[in-house]
Amino acid sequence: MKEKLHLPILIEQDEDGVYIVSCNSFKGCHSYGKTVNEAIENIKEVISMCMEEQVVYENSNQFIGFRELEISI
Repeated sequence: MKEKLHLPILIEQDEDGVYIVSCNSFKGCHSYGKTVNEAIENIKEVISMCMEEQVVYENSNQFIGFRELEISI
């Protein structure tokens, strides 16, 4: 049976509506897509390539979560 690795990803949308996905467990691991699903499929491929080239940061911080912060401007 294959092991499963759970990795946090960050999904953003730029001003053109393109979804940008990043996996900070690997240096420079980013991808994009026209839809969220396309972006996620693309980052899976990039993560596979990153795994071939480097090891997951062994001493990385533990992922806790994301929050939105409201500030007055």
